[in-house]
Amino acid sequence: MNNDRLSLDEISRRVDAKSKAFCDSSDRIWAMPELAFEEHRSVAEQIALLEAEGFRVQRAVGGMATAFIAEAGSGGPVVGILGEFDALPDLAQESGATAHRPTQAGKPGHGCGHNLLGSGSALAAVALKDALEAEGIAGTVRYYGCPAEESGSGKTFMARAGLFDDLDAAFCWHPSVVNEVQTTSSLACIQAYFRFKGRAAHAAAAPHVGRSALDAVELMNVGVNYMREHMPSDARVHYAITNTGGDAPNVVQAYGESLYLVRSPHLPDAERLFERVKKIAEGAALMTETTVSVQITDATSNVVPNKALQEAMYENMRRLGPPDFDGADYAFAEKLRKAALTDEDILASVKPHDLSLRTKILHDGVLSMPTREEVMMGTTDVGDVSWIVPTVQCHTACFAIGTPFHTWQLVAQGNLPAAHKGMVLAAKAMAATAADCLRNPDLIARAKAELRERTGGRAYVCPIPDSVTPDDLRAKAA
Repeated sequence: MNNDRLSLDEISRRVDAKSKAFCDSSDRIWAMPELAFEEHRSVAEQIALLEAEGFRVQRAVGGMATAFIAEAGSGGPVVGILGEFDALPDLAQESGATAHRPTQAGKPGHGCGHNLLGSGSALAAVALKDALEAEGIAGTVRYYGCPAEESGSGKTFMARAGLFDDLDAAFCWHPSVVNEVQTTSSLACIQAYFRFKGRAAHAAAAPHVGRSALDAVELMNVGVNYMREHMPSDARVHYAITNTGGDAPNVVQAYGESLYLVRSPHLPDAERLFERVKKIAEGAALMTETTVSVQITDATSNVVPNKALQEAMYENMRRLGPPDFDGADYAFAEKLRKAALTDEDILASVKPHDLSLRTKILHDGVLSMPTREEVMMGTTDVGDVSWIVPTVQCHTACFAIGTPFHTWQLVAQGNLPAAHKGMVLAAKAMAATAADCLRNPDLIARAKAELRERTGGRAYVCPIPDSVTPDDLRAKAA
């Protein structure tokens, strides 16, 4: 048995030894879901566990009360493991139910599994620290408590503050319906409010005096809809009308507001598309004789894949194998599938991975690494980290195949034994791959060389303007 295998076995043993405490912590965070930038109890929960394990904690980093860094060890190399803990609005749901049963109407719920994500990453950091101390390997282990992934791009603000600059490698994961190393890139995005101001008037007696901000909102929407025919097919533009200017139809609306989200596989392309959206807004203001202001509130870079780290993580996942699901796990997943998942859900769930998975209830394998890189049609602020430091992510099976994300069906599974098993596998894969980097300077060197090649040597530029702060976003959410 070689030394690499001994190290993997040692890390697995240490993850298993600490797993109950972190699974219990995940369940407590599941039971107290908190939205972006307000994850105070979840952060306190994690900090208490990490300090008890000997980590040194820096609180309120990057200008965010719920962002923190926990560190152990000293010197280089320095590896970082990224965690999240924010929930989604209006998704409170009874655990283990196969029907929609909100526990509290209008309350948040962990519809993306971030209770598992943060706890699994913290477990990986603790197990890695313990294994390195036991093996006498030098280096620094950091856990990054990253708020507001769903709305607010906490990691982007942390990147802007330089908090990842001295890392040698970064690791993350996401709860999923499959076990795999993520090889895809992602969509870069820019999100902004468009706020139109006009002039109120009596809609019947003096309509000519008024200048309708709501008309401007609607004209902008029409213009963007026409633009969709003339933009790249892999780009996306989404919107919400967030303020219609009032409920009285007999008043010309003096204020109107919409929120647009522009996405594209590369940040420069998203920026160019966003400029076109801004021109449409200016045209709508010109047509209605209103004024428009633009406030960027959220932006993320596309993920830069790193094949050197992906191959190392895949080898560890291949050795570890899938979660050890039991009969009770399969029975519940099948019951949920029959009661609450459609054929369309199942197809959408497996199409990005392997269509043969349609017949499975839980994923009992590890997907091979694809030969061609694709783009994930979604957005994550892990992308900003990946422009600064070589970054790798994995997915592990925590939910029944067919489970849609951001739904009550996912919340219902987020604190069940199957979810815990997927979380533990992810902790092992991340900790083992980080240990590979700490033991093998050549792996870090190859990963850094690849990052330079993929970015063309372009330095990271934060897509959120310096004028926008987390406080701005918190004020808007309130």
